[in-house]
Amino acid sequence: MGVGARMREPATPGGEAVAVGRRLLSGGLMLALGLCLGAGQARGQGTSVIADDIISSIIAKGERAREQDFTHLGALQGRVERPFEKTPGADAARLGERLPQPRALDILSAAAREQPAGTNRADRRPGILPPALPEAAARVEPPLYGPIDLPAAEDEGPPGGLTLEGAIARLIQANPELAVKFQELPKAEADILTAGLYGNPLVLGGVDKVPYGRYSPQRPGSTGYSVSIVQPFDVNGKIPARVRLAQSSKNVLQAQYQDAVRLEVELLHAAWVDVLAARTTLGYLRTSLTNSEALVRTTQDQIKRGAVPETDLDTVVIQQETIANALEEAAARLTQTKRALAVLLGIPPAQADRIEVRGALRDGAAAAPPDEELVRLALCHRPDMAAYRLGVRSATANVEVQRRERFPDVFALYTPYGFDANNGDPGARGATSWGAGVFASVPLFNRNQGNIRRAERNVMQTQIEVSGLERQVAAEVQDAALNYRTTRAASERFERTILPRSKHLRDERYRLYREGQENIVTYLNAQRDYNDTLRLYRDALVRHRRAMLALNTAVGLRVLP
Repeated sequence: MGVGARMREPATPGGEAVAVGRRLLSGGLMLALGLCLGAGQARGQGTSVIADDIISSIIAKGERAREQDFTHLGALQGRVERPFEKTPGADAARLGERLPQPRALDILSAAAREQPAGTNRADRRPGILPPALPEAAARVEPPLYGPIDLPAAEDEGPPGGLTLEGAIARLIQANPELAVKFQELPKAEADILTAGLYGNPLVLGGVDKVPYGRYSPQRPGSTGYSVSIVQPFDVNGKIPARVRLAQSSKNVLQAQYQDAVRLEVELLHAAWVDVLAARTTLGYLRTSLTNSEALVRTTQDQIKRGAVPETDLDTVVIQQETIANALEEAAARLTQTKRALAVLLGIPPAQADRIEVRGALRDGAAAAPPDEELVRLALCHRPDMAAYRLGVRSATANVEVQRRERFPDVFALYTPYGFDANNGDPGARGATSWGAGVFASVPLFNRNQGNIRRAERNVMQTQIEVSGLERQVAAEVQDAALNYRTTRAASERFERTILPRSKHLRDERYRLYREGQENIVTYLNAQRDYNDTLRLYRDALVRHRRAMLALNTAVGLRVLP
């Protein structure tokens, strides 16, 4: 019936804990009974074989319970309690997971694709950037209309604005996602404390040789009363080994938290560039609206002189109103990007509109180091690499724990007080006594060899993961560096050749229009072509700025501003 009850218990961590508790409680009662019997026999005939069997059974159950508590730290934790998807070095099944693969990058457009602030962190795997969104999922930027001139210097925002360094510092302090994951570190400290605790002694009171009926001179005998203390002793260093395993697990969690910061900073980079791009677009449209007013006045003068028909004024006014609509869309887009940034930084939504960032899209830094140096830096400093290397140490510490678990604890029994009542002779006085004993399992067989082999294989698995991750990190850094060089060359080509020539064509058409040699449509077409070129240049700057920050994420260090 007891087996049937266990089979009907739900297969949940809580149900398993209840079942283990029940088994330990029943085992403790059996231990008390067995030790009392053993204490009574120790004064006469020695330790009972039945009590020894009971002790061995209880020891085995206790060791299995401690193994679940200490040798699989993190592996048996619930997904809700442990935010990290995977703990390197943990003895967990790997058949259901895919090894991280370097993502394929579209060199010209992947860096400009946005990563929303709500990207699922559970899909993140060490050593891989989040997948690029399809072009259809990217937010649509307001188009550029009207006469636009590229400013001589990019507006970097107010001097007291929020810099990228300040945003990263606030992210680490106030980001809710990181705050949740940081709590894993004090929990790991609690695991270390638990792993170093020694077993409490058992205090047993018992009575034995109680007759059926009563003793008499014809049926002599005596009832025994005793109080015993049982203390388990770790004779082969299991507790220090468990402490070392818990400490190594904490080191892995620290590296994982650092990698969580790296990935969260990557989301911050995306939101940061979104704000810069939206602010740049808004500045372009404000300039366009100002210049369109001058174009309206020029057209009115042309109409007064009879150089152009009155319908040209309708065309210019329509374009001016279109610019006003685009300006409102750009302002709304800037507000949205600020709110997305505020979510990452833990800023209340009511204060998001007041965020003023200070930064530029243009690359004013020197070229990045060569690929070989970048790969070397990534292999040395990437926190996910550190987590997996520390995971090897944690897996090795688990092997040591499993080897020490071959020998269970030794239980020392001490009976400071025993009393035998001479029930067969009413005139005789009872006698007091003391007793002592030791219960130990005879290690004829290695009952933990399966766990030892499993732990050794786990070390091999983690070492293979480290080797695979090294190759993946190298590929990711090389892809990011290639993307950086390509986008840098594209933005420089725009600044050196494409933009000056496109602006010259636009200005020439405007001169001819003012002189009455071209109509307004020809000039507006030239202005539209220039705006398209300016938009492509803005997109190239955004792609390159993203590529710079993505290279920092791939390397794990800020090699570029």
